[in-house]
Amino acid sequence: MSDTTIKIAFQGVLGAYSHQACFEAYPEANVLPCNSFQAAIDAVSVGNADLAMLPVENSTYGRVADIHQLLPNSGLHIIGEHYVRVHINLLGLQGSKLSDIKSAMSHTVLLGQCRNYLKEHNIESITGVDTAGSAEIVSKNQNLNQAALASELAGKIYGLDVLARHIEDESNNTTRFLVMSPNSKSIKIKENRIKTSLVFRVRNIPAALYKAMGGFATNGVNMVKLESYMVDGDFTATQFYADIEGHPEDKNVSLAFEELSFFTSEIKILGSYKADSSRN
Repeated sequence: MSDTTIKIAFQGVLGAYSHQACFEAYPEANVLPCNSFQAAIDAVSVGNADLAMLPVENSTYGRVADIHQLLPNSGLHIIGEHYVRVHINLLGLQGSKLSDIKSAMSHTVLLGQCRNYLKEHNIESITGVDTAGSAEIVSKNQNLNQAALASELAGKIYGLDVLARHIEDESNNTTRFLVMSPNSKSIKIKENRIKTSLVFRVRNIPAALYKAMGGFATNGVNMVKLESYMVDGDFTATQFYADIEGHPEDKNVSLAFEELSFFTSEIKILGSYKADSSRN
């Protein structure tokens, strides 16, 4: 399947950072904006889209809410990852100047990530539903004193000028996205930098997590991410999400999974895929 025939579902409106992720990873693909992460997953499940591009974590504010709850039961497979450097831009109406701007609208997270810049320039923060949606509102309002905080892609789509580029307080602000497909992707085991993502629940025995992790250590498997989260609204029902380096068919990974099975009640592999080369 070529990029030109792929349709990718994402949460948000055109110009969102998820849209930027789609564009960077699959430049020729068509996109399908969705109202929620679940709607993006459903679009792939029913065949309205081929892939879903879902954000899972941001280097500044941590994991994206709800995603880890949705992944295990989505019926989709992780076939890739993509990192987007989140550059935040001050977007205004064509012909406006920075000195004209009295307020800026965006998602509350982006407003917080530009707090120093906005304070320095005496710009009032206005909370919007999302980033690109705020750019669309500013474009429609036609108020020279109002700006939006969003991507340059959003500026191009909604006809706004970039009044100030890369105004985020943190210079390394990055979001990691997962590419989801209804079918798993066959990859060569010998490929460099393969990641495998999985979820598991430990058995109700003393030191179960410690023992479960031992197999990865003794078999030399590098675990690059481990997160816990509650399931079913129960404080005692904890599920873990993990990213490891390697493929389940690798000897050392296979042995680690075998040992993991002794101390867990459930293991589900979400997918194996090539790590984003930009992070090597």
